[in-house]
Amino acid sequence: MAAVCLGVFILLLDITIVNVALADIQSELDASLSDLQWVIDAYALSLAALLLTAGSLADLFGRRKVFVIGTLLFMVGSIACGAAQDIFFLQLARAFQGIGGAAMFSTALALIASAFQGRDRGVAFGAFGATTGVAVAVGPVLGGVLTSGISWRWIFFVNIPICLAAVAIAVWRVKESHDPRAGRPDWAGFVSFSLALAALVYGLIRAGQTEWGDGRVIACLVAAAVLLAVFVLVQLRGAHPMFDLGLLRKPTFTGGLVAAFAVSASIFSLLTYLVIYVQNVLGYSAVGAGVRFLFLSGASFVAAAIAGRLTEHVPAKWLIAPGFTVLGVGLLLVHGIHPDSSWTHLIPGLLVSGVGIGMINTPLASTAVGVVPVDRSGMASGINSTFRQVGIATGIAVLGTIFAHQVADGIRSGLAGTPAADQSDRIAEAVTGGQTQAVIASAPAGVREQLAAVATSSFVDALNHITLIAMVLAFAAAVVCFLTIRQQDFVQQGGPPAGH
Repeated sequence: MAAVCLGVFILLLDITIVNVALADIQSELDASLSDLQWVIDAYALSLAALLLTAGSLADLFGRRKVFVIGTLLFMVGSIACGAAQDIFFLQLARAFQGIGGAAMFSTALALIASAFQGRDRGVAFGAFGATTGVAVAVGPVLGGVLTSGISWRWIFFVNIPICLAAVAIAVWRVKESHDPRAGRPDWAGFVSFSLALAALVYGLIRAGQTEWGDGRVIACLVAAAVLLAVFVLVQLRGAHPMFDLGLLRKPTFTGGLVAAFAVSASIFSLLTYLVIYVQNVLGYSAVGAGVRFLFLSGASFVAAAIAGRLTEHVPAKWLIAPGFTVLGVGLLLVHGIHPDSSWTHLIPGLLVSGVGIGMINTPLASTAVGVVPVDRSGMASGINSTFRQVGIATGIAVLGTIFAHQVADGIRSGLAGTPAADQSDRIAEAVTGGQTQAVIASAPAGVREQLAAVATSSFVDALNHITLIAMVLAFAAAVVCFLTIRQQDFVQQGGPPAGH
């Protein structure tokens, strides 16, 4: 339990801790909005692409062995991230980090499922959920303290002692487990899925830099669709597919995948742009931003702890579906930011959204592996974690593209007929990249006031727009989870006790 929780802690920490350092990374490494998107998406992409294959390797060669190797690779990737001298190297290092993260993620729930049975497993999943809450809670503040107090590089170096502790515990106490039916890894599936996901995310981010009708964007999206179709055919015909599509026959498993994707594509993707707003528009430092997002992370931590206890007595449906409803309400409360709004406008929405996150994450952990036999838990947890990372990767790309276009349209409209009209595209790119204050300072004195008003209102309007999209996704997920997650799908060894 300690080894798995330490590993998962740094994985989730590395998602939340990076957000508040984006402004400093952007400034030091001269990064654009698309560069910052890739800092996050390079990590999420390699995680998503490798999770299923890592799960297969873990079932075949041993989950403990793969977990330990993954933790060591993650540590090496963290060192490389902290040492990066340009944005492209940082993106590559983040992708390498994701390779180790995939091995850790794909084995975490499976190790818990094989080590605990019955009611103890419910308690273990509660501890797992509480760990996710702690990681989300301390990430923004720790990231802010390290970034403001030392350097953004230390948000990666801090992983080193935690990785070493997780490896030591895993080698010392964790029992090895396998899937006796495991076959050779599905390399054809791995290649087709990885290329499909990479083409999709690249196309989505590229659309934010150009237009949806751009030839390269269309080519990437078409290639992604074709490769995904190839992946499905490979899975249907393969003797040992990395994604057993037969698992989708259980509605609860499908509902868990929808939940995993939606929670990442909505609030966790939106969080990137909320942090940019608090730092670059409202002007708070990294530690100031981190403290303010404690309303979200703190509420998530408390709700996850309560949900962990409730999983022993309440069916998963009655936590996950209402959790998405609460999350949707929280995002509705975040919406409505005005150019003159202070950070306090965000408080109600962050609190309510945090409660929703906590309600979703803990029972979702048991839903991922609770509907399959223990010897299939490696694949099941890998698939569920993959959908989380696909949600992050595509969510950040889609919201970022829509955000960039909304900002550009607002600035073109606001500056039309002014001396700065011919510079609107350059100004829009700077604003989306978080360089609003620099653009205003470099403008002629006579247009600074108007430029500041247009830039701020365009940024805020675009942020409100993508917040509504995230809200709709959360409400849609609530409906799907309510209709698909069923208590009778849980096998005897997993999930909340069927009799409660």
